[in-house]
This record gives sequence, C-alpha cells and structure tokens, in this order.
Amino acid sequence: MKIALFGASGMIGSRVVAEAASRGIEVTAITRSGAEVAGAARSITGDMANAELGARMAADHDVIVSTTGPSRTGGDHQEWLNALSTLAKATGDARLFVVGGAGSLFAGDTMLKDTEGFPPAYKAEAETGTKALELLRAANPSPWTLISPAPEIAPGERTGSYNVELEVPAGDSISAEDFAVAMVDEIADPKHIDARFTVAN
Repeated sequence: MKIALFGASGMIGSRVVAEAASRGIEVTAITRSGAEVAGAARSITGDMANAELGARMAADHDVIVSTTGPSRTGGDHQEWLNALSTLAKATGDARLFVVGGAGSLFAGDTMLKDTEGFPPAYKAEAETGTKALELLRAANPSPWTLISPAPEIAPGERTGSYNVELEVPAGDSISAEDFAVAMVDEIADPKHIDARFTVAN
C-alpha cells in the first residue's frame, strides 16, 4: 500500500509517517519545505493547493492524507479551505483522509465550539474545522474520511488502544501517538468511508 501525506513534518503527520512505515506502508511525505521525514520512502516539496500535484499523487497512491490545518499565526483560514477543496477535487478515485478538529463534535445538541467555556483562542480554528467537514460532506469526493481528535491531543505514550465514536467525543484526550495508530488502522482497514469519526484514549 502507498499513501501520500500532506503536512508530514507536523506533530500528527510525522507520527503517522512513522506508524505507517512500521507496518510496511510506503509513504510519500509532502511538506512545504521538502524536508526529509523519518520513515518516509521519499520526501517532496508541495502543498494541497497544487491541483497538479494532488492529481499526480492520487494516480500513484492508494490514500491521500492531509494532517495540515489552518494558520494559527494570523493567516487567512479561507486559503486552507480553498486548498482542501482543490485537493478533494484532484483525488479522483483515491481515498482522501483528512484530519479535522474537535470543535464540530457534539455535546448533546450543541457543537463543542458553541458550548460555554470553549477556549476563545481556538474558536476561529474550530469554525474553520467545521467548514472543512461541511465541505467534504457537500462535495462528497468519494471515498473520503475525516477524523476528529479528542478535545485534547498532545505527544505522549503509544498504547495502541483507543475508543471510537462518530459525532460525540470518545473521551477527553488522546496522545498524538495513539491518534496516529487510529489513522493508520483506518488507512489499512477502512471502516468510515464518506464519514467522520473520532477517537480518544
């Protein structure tokens, strides 16, 4: 199996590369810098906004993965959404697997991003993450999957164990290592085609 991974040098992306490589999955790591990513079969320069690159990756890989996210330093979030839309249109019959946000998960009838006490610093990112999910559901670049992390995700221990839900949090937190395990499990044995799911420890 071959996957192409956008955002391969980030906290999540680098762990997905390592986890996938440990299971014999061939990874093309794609970053804006083109930096070598440990475990990747090859590392190239690129981003989701390049439709030609997306189509080329889709033609030669089984799954196209995006672990990128909108800017946290004041950049235009619409640019990231536009890039995601470009990638979705370019993937053709290849599976598209996108990391979303936790803000669009539900607590009762209310999205987490709209609940009292949701951190204001993450509100804009959560709104953009919700739009990303809406984009995939509307465009339906089948087959696609979006995975939302638990409300808290950070580097930690790889236990190989996690809980799964669809629209509500599966727990309060997850290690980035176990999030990568869940992603590679889904890559190797897809159970959530044209759907969103979430995981937590």
